[in-house]
Amino acid sequence: MAKLSLQEQLLKSGLVSAAKAKSIKSDKRKQTQQQRKNKVEVVDEAKELVQKAQAEKIEKDRELNQLRRQQEEQKELAAQVKQLIELNRQPQDPDGLAYNFTDNKKVKRLYVSEAMREQIAEGRSAIVRLGQQYEVVPAEAAKKIQSRDAASVIVFNEPDKAANAADDPYAAYQVPDDLIW
Repeated sequence: MAKLSLQEQLLKSGLVSAAKAKSIKSDKRKQTQQQRKNKVEVVDEAKELVQKAQAEKIEKDRELNQLRRQQEEQKELAAQVKQLIELNRQPQDPDGLAYNFTDNKKVKRLYVSEAMREQIAEGRSAIVRLGQQYEVVPAEAAKKIQSRDAASVIVFNEPDKAANAADDPYAAYQVPDDLIW
């Protein structure tokens, strides 16, 4: 069986009359002749709509990819912070002194040894958040964590290099035990 054109198939099935098919064919021929004569391209609205839809889809895909990349970077940073905390955390002393600090306007308590308490106060150690718990890490690790996620570092008393002990008028006075917070 020979291949029939769509027009012939429609005529054969009776969906289109012969007169309608002739008029469509003549309109198409007239349009192509006009294009050749005027050397003007007829704007195809369907093609423009398809191109516009493709451009919008490409832009949407680009935005989604950028969002995915940002989420992946955040996950990587969170994993790096977790790893830094787990590798550098110092052991806590449940029988030690209570070190009180604030986190999100709430007072929290961490039990540490006297030496670790002094390290935190002097800025040689810091308190960081790991999930729902708090850990003590050295200052170098706290700086790395702070560069990746500043919200994870809760207490980090960086020593003020400009102020010397000689300039402090209260350096000779000791803080009483009942005033230690």
